[in-house]
Amino acid sequence: MTIVQNGTLVTPGGMLQADLAMEDGKITAIAPGLPAQGAVRVDASGCWVFPGFLDGHTHLDLNNGVMNTADDFASGTTAAVCGGTTTICDFATQDKGGTLMDALAAWKQKAAGVSRCNYAFHMAITDWNERTRAELGALRAAGVSSFKAYFAYDALRVRDDELLEILEAIRPFGGILGVHCENGDVVNAMQRRAIAGGRTGVENHPRTRPPEVEAEAIDRLCWLGRMAGMPVHVVHLSTALGLDVIRAARRRGQTVYAETCPQYLLLDESRYLLPGFEGAKYVMSPPLRSPNDVAALRRAVENGEINTISTDHCSFRFADQKAFGRDDFTKIPNGAPGIEHRPALMFSSFGGVLNAMQLCDLLSTNAAKLFGMYPRKGALAVGSDADVVVWDPGAQWTITAQNQHQAVDYTPYEGFAATGRAKYVFVNGILAAENGEPSRVCAGRYVAR
Repeated sequence: MTIVQNGTLVTPGGMLQADLAMEDGKITAIAPGLPAQGAVRVDASGCWVFPGFLDGHTHLDLNNGVMNTADDFASGTTAAVCGGTTTICDFATQDKGGTLMDALAAWKQKAAGVSRCNYAFHMAITDWNERTRAELGALRAAGVSSFKAYFAYDALRVRDDELLEILEAIRPFGGILGVHCENGDVVNAMQRRAIAGGRTGVENHPRTRPPEVEAEAIDRLCWLGRMAGMPVHVVHLSTALGLDVIRAARRRGQTVYAETCPQYLLLDESRYLLPGFEGAKYVMSPPLRSPNDVAALRRAVENGEINTISTDHCSFRFADQKAFGRDDFTKIPNGAPGIEHRPALMFSSFGGVLNAMQLCDLLSTNAAKLFGMYPRKGALAVGSDADVVVWDPGAQWTITAQNQHQAVDYTPYEGFAATGRAKYVFVNGILAAENGEPSRVCAGRYVAR
């Protein structure tokens, strides 16, 4: 048995001065002054004790058609636990002509035995047909309750009529569909224009994916969701225009879940104007936006309009992988690292505005509820899984590529002065990281939802 003593617990009922006992992968007791004889004692004096943080949007061991991401499940989940994340939701992606169950099996194999944190999978549907539809029951029985579709990327996207059918098909299973909202046809056309005009530099990445392509796609998704009688999930929201569309749908009475990411709350499009090729480090889709967009999204977080904050972690090395597009910005692999630093970034940036309960919701509880894991995950409660983070709110440190565990040669947050850090991180009751360094144990398990 392990007992966390002397901390302030962030529980579903509020902040609580109490001890917490863990045994056999479960939380077994929460009460002041628990007897600790014979137990492993963890001193949480001066610390907050959270349910393990949950990153609902990661891309590990992903091949983009040209190259694999720098982080696989071994390195990516090592970085995750060092930052306090105990569960990730990655994407099992269906191949064109392939099956959903084959995709799930392939991604589970990538993660099994090497993941230091728990892992679940959204199913990315790229080839919608009657065979795919017929698999949904088996997929649900295998513990998958969330799905992904794309309005952009030719190799991944589905048509509008197909997306409507997907929404209707997952409704009986209580599924939720997250959608990458960019108008792919417009993006393709704008990129062709740029290249034809000799505009090949990094600064053209945001110019060919303007805010309107996100807002239009979000609007389309909301109306399709209304037609299907289904809630919808907008992933990696990046613009004030897109936020306005979500607000309009909510005023109509629709349920629209919104996710954003630290990069859209802390960084802006000026990064694409850095000297030389440095801007390639920030090539992701959707791109970084204007300071006005950043301010609008930050207000939305503070006002409770954003449901979850995830990373969209999709890492490519700058020196050799991002360099693939040095002469053509459309060939720069899209994505940036962030799986390790999300909790510290959010506590540092919003700690003076949001309280511990609100941060817990954004980083853990809301995602656990949305993706079918609550209260096993996302709650400090007797019977919940023993995924626990002892957070030192007073720790002062600096984010650098040199001290990170992400298998990539840069961080978008280089030099960020962080306040707060995960002191102890437990995955299924096993110590997975301490003071930002991993233990030797791979305690992660597949989470059937």
